[in-house]
Order: sequence, then structure tokens, then C-alpha cells
Amino acid sequence: MSDDARKYHEEEASDKSYDFRTAKRLFSYLKSYWYLMLAALALTLVTNILISLQPYFTKIAVDDFITPKRTEGIWIFALAYFGLFLFRFIFSYTQEILLNIVGQKVMFDLRSQIFTKLQRLQVSYYDKNPVGRIITRLTSDVDALNELFTSGVIEGLGDLVVIFAIIGFMFFLDWKLAIVSLIVVPLLFVATNWFRKRARLGFDKVRTRMARINAFLQEHISGAQTVQLFNAEEKSRKHFHAINNDYREANIETIYYYAIFYPMVEFIGVLGIAVIIWFGGYQILTHTAAAGTALTIGTVIAFIQYSQQLFQPIRNLSDKFNVLQAAIVASHRVFLLLDEEIEIESPQAPKKNEKAIGKIEFKNVWFAYNKSDWVMKNVSFTIEAGESVALVGHTGSGKTTITNLLMRFYDVQKGKILLDGVDIRDWDLKTLRENFAVVLQDVFLFSGSLENNIRLGNKEISDDKVRWAAKEVHADEFIEKMEDSYKTLVKERGAGVSVGEKQLVSFARALAFDPAILILDEATSSIDTETEQLIQQAVDRIMMKRTSLVVAHRLSTIQKCDTILVFHHGELRETGSHNDLIRQKGLYWRLFQLQYGNEDISASIENDPETDGFDLNTTLATDS
Repeated sequence: MSDDARKYHEEEASDKSYDFRTAKRLFSYLKSYWYLMLAALALTLVTNILISLQPYFTKIAVDDFITPKRTEGIWIFALAYFGLFLFRFIFSYTQEILLNIVGQKVMFDLRSQIFTKLQRLQVSYYDKNPVGRIITRLTSDVDALNELFTSGVIEGLGDLVVIFAIIGFMFFLDWKLAIVSLIVVPLLFVATNWFRKRARLGFDKVRTRMARINAFLQEHISGAQTVQLFNAEEKSRKHFHAINNDYREANIETIYYYAIFYPMVEFIGVLGIAVIIWFGGYQILTHTAAAGTALTIGTVIAFIQYSQQLFQPIRNLSDKFNVLQAAIVASHRVFLLLDEEIEIESPQAPKKNEKAIGKIEFKNVWFAYNKSDWVMKNVSFTIEAGESVALVGHTGSGKTTITNLLMRFYDVQKGKILLDGVDIRDWDLKTLRENFAVVLQDVFLFSGSLENNIRLGNKEISDDKVRWAAKEVHADEFIEKMEDSYKTLVKERGAGVSVGEKQLVSFARALAFDPAILILDEATSSIDTETEQLIQQAVDRIMMKRTSLVVAHRLSTIQKCDTILVFHHGELRETGSHNDLIRQKGLYWRLFQLQYGNEDISASIENDPETDGFDLNTTLATDS
């Protein structure tokens, strides 16, 4: 993979372990569910207090019943001990349910917000960001936030309560043994701090490499046919092996830190228990405790249990801190997307909010995708309502750019584009785009039924109108032959439907929406001969009584257009009807002769600098 491609697919890494502004914004999503969080917090506190009571119950059992061999009241004590665990189970279960409800609700809100933002972002955003990275935002990054809300904040607060409760009980039982028991705690904090720093870096590496894998997979799965066509499977496999290996190594690095940390914590915990047994056992055996406060076996056992309980929440806090950091890193990336400026929006007070008549004017339009690398250079022309206009020129001359600018997928840097005499930037954006229907060479069909692919979720388009539109463009001829007719389910990207059939569906879609302006972008360039006549009839039908822009290399498909605009290197070089341009003997005439002329003409055109840049391989195709 080249450096540019790697940079395109690479996920940006975070250089901050935490950001309080990001954390504050992240927790703002909990405002709508504060009552659930408050209930979960209360249950967590109660549950953890019950947990810290367990060793004290053990002390009572040993010192008051087992050691003196007392049976009176033992069944009441056993019942109370059982009740302790029963309530702990009930509270813990309810708390877990509440936390997961909150987590799922926040994830739902975030994913909905992200998807809504993605639907509104300008097309240029998708030019710069691979789909796999965007999918990572909606999946693994949001999942990281779910982990924070379900097992991070509330349980972290609960762990703090447990720690203070345990330390309080330990000092209540025996302050000397409590101090001895806490001697090893600084070692645990050192180990936890070491793990926290290194694990954060490991988590960040895992997340960035996962995003790169998602981007690579999306691109190569979508392009699987091209990969197989050019026998590039081995090369793709090697590329994937490299990035997959990077992901594996990042995970192994993280596992390495866990493999050291958890045994180290266990060792420190055992060391703490050994200290308790040594000091407590020594006091019991030598009776060195002060009078009236003699250390008992039950107290030592309780301390052993408290020591074991103390290490668990401290270790958990380290995990929770890493969850917090991972969530903040993920939320930082999510917020970068949510904060992405929407460059193309409706004006606050639109001048137009109605169906267009269809008059189009380009006035001194300059446009560049990248800074000053101009794709359109001072282009001006007028298309009257109901007129059919063809856009002709070599690949990259700006034909498709004109249609993208007209629908405001991009905004011009200089000049203006008028629709019905009003700058398109002053139109309501939704209304503006409702006036257009586009039929592309590569038709996109969504998963679902054929009729839903025609109406695209528009409830105003009835079943009768769907069938009428399909019949008008002859799409009904193949649809009704299918087993489920219009209810036939289409696979992803229209798999199982021929190219010609896809285009007929797209023509039916365009007719059903009844646009004021129709754009045909290379819509008839990939058709088998059996359906070519049907396609041409469909084109003629949907172009009736509406403004039409036709982008095509095949000149036979545009000869009937009222006007032909010839573009060359982003400039409008010729304008006129087919016959007018033939008589002028300019670029269009040379292009026409190239398709239908002799070898001498072809040779002269190839050597003529005026035609430099035309795609000869494309334009040599004939329709005879």
C-alpha cells in the first residue's frame, strides 16, 4: 500500500489521555436519564455497603458462635446472613439492568445523531474520509462509550465507596492490624499506575488499527469484482496481512500488560494476607494485644477477607480509568465528526420553496475541488425550461461537475448558478433537490423490494403510481415476470438484476418522482443490445416536457437534444445544435468524425493540440 493510501486509511491517534471538556460534553448525554443514573448510583452504594458487611458477619460467626460452640440464635444469624446476600443480589441485578438501559439509550441517541449528521454532510466529506472509518465511528467508538456508562462511572463510584467502607471497618475492628494490612497498598498503586499508562497506549493502538482494517475491508469487499478481474487477490491478501498483523501486534501488546498486571496484583494481595496472618497470628499466640481489646480469630479472618475485597476495587478502578480514557478517545473522534461544519445548508430565509419551472443559468462559474486547481473556468450558459441539453467532452472536462454543482453537492467559488432566476444558494435545499432526478450509469439499488426502490420511502408515491411509472418506461415487462412481481426483494447493490433492468428501475424512479429537471449522466453507456431500444424509449418518455441535461460520450444518443454544450479542460468551447456544431467544424465536428470517420481523420485529430485530452478509447465506440 502506498504512503498516500495508508495515510487515507489510517485512523488519527489521540495524543491525550483525557480531556475534561470532552468528558463534560460526553456526560451531558446523561442529562435526559439522570433519574435512572441516580437510582443506579443509590443501588450501587447500597450493594457495596452490603458487600463490605460480609467479612464482619464472618467475624461474628466465628467469635460468637463457632469458637464458643454456641447454638442459641444461630438460625436467626444464618437467616440474616442469607438475607444480606439476597438483598445484595436483588440490588445488584436491578442496578445492572438500569445501567444497561442507560447505556443503550445513550448509544441510541449518539448513533441517531451521528447518522443524521452523516446524511446532512456535504459530499466533499466523503471524498476525504473512507467509509470504513465512518463505520468505526458508528460501531466500535460508540460501543466504547456504552462500556463507560454501563460499567465505568457508576461502578467506579461504587468501588470508591467499597474502599472507604472496608478501610473504615478495618480501623473499627483493630487499628493496629488495619495499619499493617495497608502497608502493601502503595505497591498496588504503583503497579496500577504502571498498567494504566501503558494500557492506554495499547488501547489507542488497537482502536486506530481497527479503523484501518474496517476501511480496507470496506474498499476491497466493494471492489471484489475488480480485484478478481485483475488477478490482484494475492496483492490484496498481502496488504490485508500487513494491516491485520499490525492489529494483532497491538492486541498482543495490550495483553502483555494485562498478563503482568493481574498476576502482580494477585502477588501483592497474597503478600498483604501473609502480613495479616503473621501480625494477627503473632498477637493472638503471644496475647500482646491491650487488655480488653484482645485480637480474636474471627477478627483476623475478617481482615483476610477485607484485604481480598480491598484489592479488587482498587484493581477495578484501574480498569475503569482505562475505560474512561478509551471512551474519551472514542468520544473525541465522534465529536470531531459531529462538529464537522456543514458547509451546504438552506438559507435562513429561502427565496424559493416551490417546484421549479426549470430555467437554468450558469454565470461566470469557477469551481475547484482542491483549492485553485480549477475544474470549471468562467463557464456561462443558459438552459430554457423544457429544453434538452447535452454535455459533451472528454473525461475530466467538467460535465458531471456541472450536475453536482447544480444540485448543490458542492458550492462554486466564483460566479453563480441560477434556477428560475434565483441563485440556488437562496433556494431551500430540500426543495431544490426535490426538483431533480438523476439517472446514472452505475445505478444504485437498495436492499428491499423493487417497488420500494422506485418510491425510495416516499409515502406520497402510491402503488398505482409506482406501477404506472414502471409501465411508462417498460420496466413492468421484466418486473411482472418475477415470482413476487413488485414485491421481489433486491439483494445488496441490486445483485441478481441486470444492468439494463437496473437502469429501467432508475428511469421508473425518476418518472415516479416527477422532477422539473432530469439529469442523465452516462445513463445509456452500459446497456446490452436486447434492452437498448427499451432504454431509449424510456429516455424519450421521461424527457418529455421537462428540462433535461444529458451527459454522454455516445453522440448518437444526444443528436436529438435541443442544444449541445462542448467542454474542454473545464471551459465551455462550443454551443449549438448538432447540425450547427457539425457545420462549424470545431471540436464537436472532430469528435463526431472520430466516431464515424476514417483513419486519416483519426490520425489528424490525435495530433491536433486542440483536441488534447479527449478519451479516444471511449469516443471511438460506435453505434452502427
